[in-house]
Amino acid sequence: MSKKLSIRDIGKELGISITTVSFILNGKAKEKRISEALTEKVLKFVEEVNFKPNMMAQGLRTGKSKIICLMVEDISNNLLFAQVARLIEEEAHNKGYRIIYCSTDNKKEKAIELIRLFRDRSIDGYIITPPEGIEKEIQSLLDEKIPVVLIDRNLPLLHCNHVVIENLASTYRAINHLIENGFKNIAFVTLDSDQTQMADRLGGYQKAVTENGLKSYVKKVGFHESGEQNINEITTFLKENTGIDAIFFSTNYIGVWGLQAIKSLNLRIPEDIAVISFDDQDLFKFYTPSITVVAQPVPEISSHIIRLMLDALEEKDNQIHEIVLPAKLIVRESSINNV
Repeated sequence: MSKKLSIRDIGKELGISITTVSFILNGKAKEKRISEALTEKVLKFVEEVNFKPNMMAQGLRTGKSKIICLMVEDISNNLLFAQVARLIEEEAHNKGYRIIYCSTDNKKEKAIELIRLFRDRSIDGYIITPPEGIEKEIQSLLDEKIPVVLIDRNLPLLHCNHVVIENLASTYRAINHLIENGFKNIAFVTLDSDQTQMADRLGGYQKAVTENGLKSYVKKVGFHESGEQNINEITTFLKENTGIDAIFFSTNYIGVWGLQAIKSLNLRIPEDIAVISFDDQDLFKFYTPSITVVAQPVPEISSHIIRLMLDALEEKDNQIHEIVLPAKLIVRESSINNV
């Protein structure tokens, strides 16, 4: 048979009802008192024709799709999320689950639309990096006992499983590293966002400069602005604040924009300006000079995320787990004062 078979096709071919085929494929043959001979006949035929059930359609019938939705800002343009996705996919597959990936572009409206779409398709659980303003939709999932794990950030108004980083403490350590290396005019470039991870990173910066009696230099850029626009914004910020001798970028993609801005101004790293970025990536390791980073523990993050989800699905764990992991300051050439 060349066309993709449906349960209806199998029933017609074997002369039995669609319901009987469905019960057998869903492991309910004994429960429904279907004979072993008929069960064996159906399973043998399914194997011969290499039948693959439509998991979403199966979910509509059984209430369980064996599918987990991973909903992040941008799965294609964020190394952290891509790494996490790969690791949790492997573990989920080992337990018989599939992962559906989707990107919200950090937009509330798109996130709400996706949640509603997948809810109608009996998705078993959701792993979400939530944009601001979707508390109501996530609470409705929780009210229906659908497992949800928030990652990268949490929503303080919700009592929900989450896996996050010590954003404030790790940024505080990084700024103090710059201060210990003699840098006194330290800037902080971040997103124009009130999300918890961004607020905590800014808080860590402000705590360090305040404790050391230093001036604060903060520049916020737009998530939805083009890379070119944000490079220009950072370039202008540095031109207007020529005394800045060190700069911390609150995400790795902002760090990439920042390096381009620094290059356009012919500033030397670290002689003219020291650099640290939150989140590591290969570019930072091989850039000349190599870039100091606050690195998130990707394997540990991934392990906790999928464990919480599978425990909720398989073990019916209804407890709320709030996991906060330390990040690691990896000191490279860009933040060392050689003078």
